[in-house]
Amino acid sequence: MATLALAGCGASGGGGTSQAGEGSGAIKVGLITKTETNPFFVKMKEGAEAAAKAEGVQLMTAAGKFDGDNAGQITAIENMVAAGVKGILITPSDSKAIVPALRKARSAGVMVIALDSPTEPQDATDALFATDNFKAGELIGQYAKAAMAGKPAKVATLDLAPGVAVGQLRHDGFLKGFGIAAGDPSIVCSQDTGGDQAKGQTAMENCLQKAPDINVVYTINEPAALGAHTALKAKGRDKDVLVVSVDGGCTGTKAVQGGQIAATSQQYPLKMAEQGVKAVASYGKSGAKVSGYTDTGVTLITDKPADGVDAKDTAFGLQNCWG
Repeated sequence: MATLALAGCGASGGGGTSQAGEGSGAIKVGLITKTETNPFFVKMKEGAEAAAKAEGVQLMTAAGKFDGDNAGQITAIENMVAAGVKGILITPSDSKAIVPALRKARSAGVMVIALDSPTEPQDATDALFATDNFKAGELIGQYAKAAMAGKPAKVATLDLAPGVAVGQLRHDGFLKGFGIAAGDPSIVCSQDTGGDQAKGQTAMENCLQKAPDINVVYTINEPAALGAHTALKAKGRDKDVLVVSVDGGCTGTKAVQGGQIAATSQQYPLKMAEQGVKAVASYGKSGAKVSGYTDTGVTLITDKPADGVDAKDTAFGLQNCWG
Protein backbone atom coordinates (compact mmCIF):
# COMPACT_ATOMS: atom_id res chain seq x y z
CA MET A 1 0.00 0.00 0.00
CA ALA A 2 1.75 2.14 -1.62
CA THR A 3 1.89 4.12 -1.41
CA LEU A 4 2.31 5.59 -0.94
CA ALA A 5 1.21 9.27 -1.40
CA LEU A 6 0.31 5.75 -2.42
CA ALA A 7 0.53 6.65 -6.08
CA GLY A 8 1.93 4.63 -8.93
CA CYS A 9 3.90 4.63 -12.10
CA GLY A 10 3.18 4.07 -15.76
CA ALA A 11 4.30 5.41 -19.07
CA SER A 12 1.12 7.36 -19.64
CA GLY A 13 -1.78 8.53 -17.52
CA GLY A 14 -5.50 8.09 -17.65
CA GLY A 15 -5.40 4.41 -18.43
CA GLY A 16 -3.02 4.75 -21.35
CA THR A 17 -0.48 2.01 -21.87
CA SER A 18 3.14 1.62 -22.85
CA GLN A 19 4.85 -1.54 -23.97
CA ALA A 20 8.32 -2.92 -23.46
CA GLY A 21 9.93 -6.30 -23.94
CA GLU A 22 9.82 -9.07 -26.51
CA GLY A 23 8.03 -9.26 -29.82
CA SER A 24 4.33 -9.65 -30.55
CA GLY A 25 4.46 -13.42 -30.04
CA ALA A 26 5.63 -13.13 -26.45
CA ILE A 27 3.47 -13.64 -23.38
CA LYS A 28 2.03 -10.26 -22.40
CA VAL A 29 1.92 -9.01 -18.83
CA GLY A 30 0.08 -5.88 -17.72
CA LEU A 31 1.09 -3.62 -14.82
CA ILE A 32 -1.42 -0.98 -13.67
CA THR A 33 -0.48 1.42 -10.89
CA LYS A 34 -2.30 4.33 -9.30
CA THR A 35 -0.41 7.27 -10.86
CA GLU A 36 2.94 8.00 -12.46
CA THR A 37 4.59 9.97 -9.70
CA ASN A 38 5.36 8.07 -6.50
CA PRO A 39 8.86 6.55 -6.09
CA PHE A 40 7.30 3.42 -4.58
CA PHE A 41 5.66 2.61 -7.90
CA VAL A 42 8.63 3.81 -9.94
CA LYS A 43 10.57 1.06 -8.17
CA MET A 44 7.70 -1.37 -8.74
CA LYS A 45 7.84 -0.67 -12.47
CA GLU A 46 11.61 -1.17 -12.48
CA GLY A 47 11.14 -4.55 -10.85
CA ALA A 48 8.50 -5.52 -13.41
CA GLU A 49 10.71 -4.42 -16.31
CA ALA A 50 13.70 -6.39 -15.03
CA ALA A 51 11.61 -9.51 -14.47
CA ALA A 52 9.93 -9.18 -17.89
CA LYS A 53 13.34 -9.03 -19.56
CA ALA A 54 14.59 -12.03 -17.59
CA GLU A 55 11.46 -14.07 -18.37
CA GLY A 56 11.29 -13.05 -22.05
CA VAL A 57 7.78 -11.61 -21.75
CA GLN A 58 6.27 -8.35 -22.99
CA LEU A 59 5.33 -5.80 -20.35
CA MET A 60 2.50 -3.31 -20.80
CA THR A 61 2.15 -0.52 -18.22
CA ALA A 62 -0.56 1.98 -17.38
CA ALA A 63 -1.61 4.32 -14.60
CA GLY A 64 -4.44 6.59 -13.58
CA LYS A 65 -4.19 10.36 -13.86
CA PHE A 66 -4.38 10.75 -10.08
CA ASP A 67 -4.53 8.67 -6.91
CA GLY A 68 -8.11 7.42 -6.82
CA ASP A 69 -8.64 7.40 -10.60
CA ASN A 70 -10.69 4.22 -10.70
CA ALA A 71 -12.07 5.01 -14.17
CA GLY A 72 -8.54 5.28 -15.55
CA GLN A 73 -7.62 1.91 -14.11
CA ILE A 74 -10.77 0.32 -15.57
CA THR A 75 -9.87 1.68 -19.01
CA ALA A 76 -6.37 0.25 -18.64
CA ILE A 77 -7.77 -3.18 -17.72
CA GLU A 78 -10.05 -3.16 -20.76
CA ASN A 79 -7.21 -2.11 -23.06
CA MET A 80 -4.92 -4.81 -21.74
CA VAL A 81 -7.52 -7.56 -22.01
CA ALA A 82 -8.17 -6.48 -25.60
CA ALA A 83 -4.42 -6.61 -26.26
CA GLY A 84 -4.29 -10.23 -25.12
CA VAL A 85 -2.41 -10.10 -21.82
CA LYS A 86 -2.15 -13.36 -19.91
CA GLY A 87 -2.11 -11.58 -16.58
CA ILE A 88 -2.60 -8.18 -14.98
CA LEU A 89 -0.76 -6.87 -11.93
CA ILE A 90 -2.62 -4.00 -10.29
CA THR A 91 -2.36 -1.67 -7.31
CA PRO A 92 -6.07 -0.82 -6.97
CA SER A 93 -6.92 2.84 -6.43
CA ASP A 94 -10.35 1.90 -5.12
CA SER A 95 -10.41 -1.49 -3.42
CA LYS A 96 -14.13 -2.03 -4.04
CA ALA A 97 -15.03 -0.11 -7.20
CA ILE A 98 -12.38 -1.90 -9.30
CA VAL A 99 -13.80 -5.35 -8.54
CA PRO A 100 -16.36 -5.69 -11.41
CA ALA A 101 -13.70 -4.85 -14.02
CA LEU A 102 -11.28 -7.36 -12.51
CA ARG A 103 -13.91 -10.09 -12.43
CA LYS A 104 -14.69 -9.41 -16.08
CA ALA A 105 -11.00 -9.74 -16.94
CA ARG A 106 -10.74 -13.00 -15.03
CA SER A 107 -13.80 -14.38 -16.83
CA ALA A 108 -11.88 -13.73 -20.06
CA GLY A 109 -9.07 -16.00 -18.84
CA VAL A 110 -6.74 -13.30 -17.53
CA MET A 111 -4.98 -14.03 -14.25
CA VAL A 112 -5.16 -11.00 -11.93
CA ILE A 113 -2.72 -10.31 -9.11
CA ALA A 114 -3.12 -7.38 -6.73
CA LEU A 115 0.15 -5.78 -5.69
CA ASP A 116 0.59 -3.85 -2.43
CA SER A 117 -3.14 -3.32 -1.76
CA PRO A 118 -5.85 -6.00 -1.59
CA THR A 119 -9.22 -5.64 -3.22
CA GLU A 120 -12.43 -5.88 -1.23
CA PRO A 121 -13.20 -8.74 -1.22
CA GLN A 122 -9.66 -10.02 -1.48
CA ASP A 123 -10.74 -13.01 -3.59
CA ALA A 124 -11.74 -10.66 -6.42
CA THR A 125 -8.17 -11.31 -7.62
CA ASP A 126 -6.44 -14.64 -8.09
CA ALA A 127 -3.67 -13.65 -5.71
CA LEU A 128 -2.18 -10.84 -3.63
CA PHE A 129 1.55 -10.07 -3.47
CA ALA A 130 2.02 -7.44 -0.80
CA THR A 131 3.49 -6.22 2.41
CA ASP A 132 1.54 -7.38 5.43
CA ASN A 133 0.28 -3.84 6.01
CA PHE A 134 -1.32 -4.76 9.32
CA LYS A 135 2.06 -6.08 10.51
CA ALA A 136 3.77 -2.92 9.21
CA GLY A 137 1.46 -0.83 11.36
CA GLU A 138 1.80 -3.20 14.29
CA LEU A 139 5.60 -2.93 14.25
CA ILE A 140 5.62 0.86 14.50
CA GLY A 141 2.88 0.69 17.13
CA GLN A 142 4.98 -1.69 19.23
CA TYR A 143 7.99 0.55 18.75
CA ALA A 144 6.10 3.71 19.76
CA LYS A 145 4.71 2.01 22.85
CA ALA A 146 8.15 0.82 23.92
CA ALA A 147 9.78 4.17 23.14
CA MET A 148 7.24 6.01 25.31
CA ALA A 149 8.42 3.87 28.24
CA GLY A 150 5.19 4.23 30.20
CA LYS A 151 4.74 7.96 29.62
CA PRO A 152 1.07 8.87 29.06
CA ALA A 153 0.41 9.13 25.32
CA LYS A 154 -1.51 11.75 23.36
CA VAL A 155 -1.76 10.19 19.92
CA ALA A 156 -2.51 11.75 16.55
CA THR A 157 -3.17 9.46 13.58
CA LEU A 158 -2.51 10.92 10.14
CA ASP A 159 -4.34 8.45 7.95
CA LEU A 160 -4.86 7.82 4.23
CA ALA A 161 -8.48 8.11 3.08
CA PRO A 162 -11.76 6.26 3.62
CA GLY A 163 -12.27 3.06 1.65
CA VAL A 164 -8.61 2.22 0.98
CA ALA A 165 -7.67 -1.12 2.53
CA VAL A 166 -3.95 -0.45 2.87
CA GLY A 167 -4.58 2.65 4.96
CA GLN A 168 -7.05 0.93 7.25
CA LEU A 169 -4.77 -2.06 7.75
CA ARG A 170 -1.82 0.11 8.75
CA HIS A 171 -3.98 2.19 11.08
CA ASP A 172 -5.50 -0.87 12.75
CA GLY A 173 -2.09 -2.52 13.05
CA PHE A 174 -0.67 0.55 14.75
CA LEU A 175 -3.48 0.56 17.29
CA LYS A 176 -2.93 -3.12 18.08
CA GLY A 177 0.83 -2.67 18.38
CA PHE A 178 0.37 0.32 20.66
CA GLY A 179 -2.15 -1.61 22.72
CA ILE A 180 -5.19 0.58 22.25
CA ALA A 181 -8.52 0.24 20.48
CA ALA A 182 -10.41 2.58 18.15
CA GLY A 183 -12.02 5.32 20.22
CA ASP A 184 -9.44 5.12 23.01
CA PRO A 185 -9.21 8.50 24.79
CA SER A 186 -5.46 8.62 24.17
CA ILE A 187 -6.23 9.17 20.47
CA VAL A 188 -6.74 12.93 20.53
CA CYS A 189 -6.84 13.65 16.79
CA SER A 190 -7.30 11.75 13.51
CA GLN A 191 -7.00 13.35 10.07
CA ASP A 192 -6.86 12.03 6.49
CA THR A 193 -3.84 13.07 4.40
CA GLY A 194 -4.12 11.09 1.17
CA GLY A 195 -0.51 10.15 1.87
CA ASP A 196 0.49 13.64 0.67
CA GLN A 197 3.22 15.76 2.29
CA ALA A 198 1.40 19.09 2.08
CA LYS A 199 -1.81 17.55 3.38
CA GLY A 200 0.17 15.85 6.13
CA GLN A 201 1.47 19.24 7.22
CA THR A 202 -2.03 20.73 7.22
CA ALA A 203 -3.39 17.75 9.14
CA MET A 204 -0.67 18.09 11.77
CA GLU A 205 -1.35 21.82 12.09
CA ASN A 206 -5.03 21.05 12.64
CA CYS A 207 -4.22 18.42 15.24
CA LEU A 208 -1.89 20.74 17.13
CA GLN A 209 -4.64 23.34 17.27
CA LYS A 210 -7.03 20.75 18.64
CA ALA A 211 -4.59 19.07 21.04
CA PRO A 212 -1.34 21.02 21.61
CA ASP A 213 0.01 18.33 23.95
CA ILE A 214 0.25 15.59 21.29
CA ASN A 215 3.38 13.50 21.84
CA VAL A 216 2.95 10.53 19.46
CA VAL A 217 2.16 10.80 15.73
CA TYR A 218 1.32 7.80 13.55
CA THR A 219 1.50 8.54 9.82
CA ILE A 220 0.24 6.44 6.92
CA ASN A 221 3.48 7.00 4.99
CA GLU A 222 6.68 9.01 4.96
CA PRO A 223 5.49 11.97 2.88
CA ALA A 224 2.76 12.50 5.50
CA ALA A 225 5.40 12.09 8.22
CA LEU A 226 7.64 14.74 6.68
CA GLY A 227 4.68 17.09 6.42
CA ALA A 228 3.93 16.45 10.07
CA HIS A 229 7.55 17.17 10.98
CA THR A 230 7.38 20.54 9.20
CA ALA A 231 4.32 21.51 11.23
CA LEU A 232 5.87 20.28 14.48
CA LYS A 233 9.11 22.16 13.82
CA ALA A 234 7.19 25.38 13.18
CA LYS A 235 5.71 25.02 16.67
CA GLY A 236 9.00 24.04 18.29
CA ARG A 237 7.69 20.52 18.96
CA ASP A 238 9.89 18.51 16.58
CA LYS A 239 12.25 17.34 19.36
CA ASP A 240 9.63 16.13 21.84
CA VAL A 241 7.06 14.39 19.62
CA LEU A 242 7.60 10.79 18.49
CA VAL A 243 6.76 10.33 14.77
CA VAL A 244 6.47 6.83 13.29
CA SER A 245 5.60 5.81 9.76
CA VAL A 246 5.49 3.14 7.05
CA ASP A 247 7.15 2.67 3.64
CA GLY A 248 10.96 2.59 3.81
CA GLY A 249 11.60 4.75 0.78
CA CYS A 250 15.08 6.27 0.52
CA THR A 251 13.83 9.75 1.43
CA GLY A 252 11.94 8.38 4.42
CA THR A 253 14.86 6.23 5.54
CA LYS A 254 17.16 9.27 5.38
CA ALA A 255 14.57 11.09 7.51
CA VAL A 256 14.88 8.32 10.09
CA GLN A 257 18.65 8.70 9.93
CA GLY A 258 18.27 12.47 10.39
CA GLY A 259 15.85 12.15 13.30
CA GLN A 260 12.75 13.65 11.68
CA ILE A 261 11.08 10.22 11.89
CA ALA A 262 11.81 7.90 14.82
CA ALA A 263 11.08 4.64 13.01
CA THR A 264 9.49 3.33 9.84
CA SER A 265 8.34 -0.06 8.56
CA GLN A 266 10.12 -0.80 5.28
CA GLN A 267 8.38 -2.63 2.45
CA TYR A 268 9.73 -3.94 -0.84
CA PRO A 269 7.84 -2.93 -4.04
CA LEU A 270 10.48 -4.27 -6.41
CA LYS A 271 10.00 -7.75 -4.98
CA MET A 272 6.21 -7.53 -5.37
CA ALA A 273 6.49 -6.73 -9.08
CA GLU A 274 9.25 -9.24 -9.80
CA GLN A 275 7.28 -12.08 -8.25
CA GLY A 276 4.10 -10.96 -10.00
CA VAL A 277 5.68 -10.94 -13.46
CA LYS A 278 7.24 -14.36 -12.85
CA ALA A 279 3.84 -15.73 -11.81
CA VAL A 280 2.17 -14.46 -14.98
CA ALA A 281 5.02 -15.80 -17.13
CA SER A 282 4.60 -19.20 -15.50
CA TYR A 283 0.84 -19.09 -16.09
CA GLY A 284 1.40 -18.24 -19.73
CA LYS A 285 3.77 -21.17 -20.16
CA SER A 286 2.12 -23.84 -18.01
CA GLY A 287 -1.45 -22.70 -17.38
CA ALA A 288 -0.89 -22.94 -13.61
CA LYS A 289 -2.30 -19.99 -11.66
CA VAL A 290 -1.03 -18.69 -8.35
CA SER A 291 -3.50 -18.13 -5.55
CA GLY A 292 -3.80 -16.69 -2.07
CA TYR A 293 -1.54 -14.21 -0.32
CA THR A 294 2.23 -13.92 -0.64
CA ASP A 295 3.92 -11.79 2.02
CA THR A 296 6.75 -9.79 0.42
CA GLY A 297 8.21 -8.76 3.76
CA VAL A 298 8.45 -5.80 6.14
CA THR A 299 11.29 -4.63 8.41
CA LEU A 300 11.29 -2.03 11.18
CA ILE A 301 14.00 0.59 10.51
CA THR A 302 15.34 2.81 13.31
CA ASP A 303 18.64 4.04 14.74
CA LYS A 304 17.12 4.20 18.22
CA PRO A 305 16.05 0.61 18.93
CA ALA A 306 13.46 -0.06 21.61
CA ASP A 307 13.54 -3.02 24.00
CA GLY A 308 11.60 -6.02 22.75
CA VAL A 309 11.05 -4.79 19.18
CA ASP A 310 13.12 -6.34 16.38
CA ALA A 311 14.61 -3.72 14.08
CA LYS A 312 17.39 -2.96 11.59
CA ASP A 313 19.34 0.28 11.44
CA THR A 314 19.28 2.89 8.68
CA ALA A 315 22.41 1.42 7.09
CA PHE A 316 20.34 -1.67 6.29
CA GLY A 317 17.38 0.52 5.35
CA LEU A 318 19.40 2.56 2.86
CA GLN A 319 20.74 -0.60 1.25
CA ASN A 320 17.19 -1.83 0.67
CA CYS A 321 15.20 1.39 0.12
CA TRP A 322 13.51 2.61 -3.03
CA GLY A 323 13.13 6.00 -4.68
